[in-house]
Amino acid sequence: MSSSPQDQNQEPNQEQKEEPKEERKEEAKAEEKEVQNEETKEEQKEEKKEEKKEKKEGRKEEKKESWKDFIYNPRTGEFLGRTASSWGLILLFYLVFYGFLAGMFTLTMWVMLQTLDENVPRYQDRVANPGLVIRPHAAEIEFNRSDPTNYNQYIQQLHNLLQHYNDSVQERNDLCLVGEYTEQDDEPIKKVCQFKRSTLRQCSGLPDSTFGYADGKPCIIIKMNRVIGLKPRGDPYINCTAKRDSLLQIQYFPSEGRLDKMFFPYYGKKVHPDYVQPLVAVKLLLTKDDYNVEQTVECKVEGTDLSNNDDRDKFQGRVTFRVKVSE
Repeated sequence: MSSSPQDQNQEPNQEQKEEPKEERKEEAKAEEKEVQNEETKEEQKEEKKEEKKEKKEGRKEEKKESWKDFIYNPRTGEFLGRTASSWGLILLFYLVFYGFLAGMFTLTMWVMLQTLDENVPRYQDRVANPGLVIRPHAAEIEFNRSDPTNYNQYIQQLHNLLQHYNDSVQERNDLCLVGEYTEQDDEPIKKVCQFKRSTLRQCSGLPDSTFGYADGKPCIIIKMNRVIGLKPRGDPYINCTAKRDSLLQIQYFPSEGRLDKMFFPYYGKKVHPDYVQPLVAVKLLLTKDDYNVEQTVECKVEGTDLSNNDDRDKFQGRVTFRVKVSE
């Protein structure tokens, strides 16, 4: 059966009606998507704003908390950045650690002290050879013999030194054998040999309280440093020479500048508390020609095995001083 022309005209009209409906649906969908996209964009913007606000607020809070809660943070219970348990552990660690170190140090010191003698040093290698010292204690002795204020300080030092050698004090000590060592190894308290001040005669300060300084003929007292257990061999004495072309007249007290062996050995300050070392006084017999001229004098220990020529130590077994006297 063939269709009529009317029917043919109706079909295209229906198709034309259906097409706009579909297009409208698509447009509506597209509009909905755009609306949704805009909403999502706005939501994202708002979320970003909120995040920024939260970050700013968080930073502010952090800044506030960084100095307010440094000492004590009530939220975390931290004190100076640590909790109570953390502080307890670290304090316990350091207590144990330093306690161990203290124990090791104490044990080491105790072991070392067991090897030491209270009276005698364990090692005396550096002081095996004693040095010499002088009084007055000055490398350069310069004074005007006409002015007592120039040499009062010198004679005062000599008087102070000889107070321990006063005859009244030395008479309490023992008379020892001349030329023999006074060995007392087995005795708990060591005796002291007499060395009387009067032995120095003109340089004792007894006949002349100025020790010759007023006359321009000064006395210099020489003594040897104490060394525990030292027993010099031979017959030790002090010999002084002036470094000049002509000889300088020198008097020695005791005679010949002897250091008697009865004053050796020395046993230490604890067991030998009243010990006095022997002295030698030298009197420089200067003349008027020697005034206003610096005299360099060197004194050495001679007649024994003690060293007196070590260039590394100018005071080992010797001493050098200068004297200048003016009128």
